[in-house]
Amino acid sequence: MRNTYSCPKCHSAEILRIPEKPGHSGANNIYVGGSLFSAVLVTRYLCAQCGFTEEWVDDKADLERLRAKYES
Repeated sequence: MRNTYSCPKCHSAEILRIPEKPGHSGANNIYVGGSLFSAVLVTRYLCAQCGFTEEWVDDKADLERLRAKYES
């Protein structure tokens, strides 16, 4: 949905982008360190027709931080 702006389930083009904020209540952030400032933000993409969601890490630098921490 992030790239196609189309829902893979119902094919609607009504896609909402819901960005996260560090420390936001109910946030689905990934922490790569011990503080709030180490959060990798996860953005939700939501189909406003059927409710299907996807979650993406949009920032390439954040992807590198995750690789550095979790790659074995």
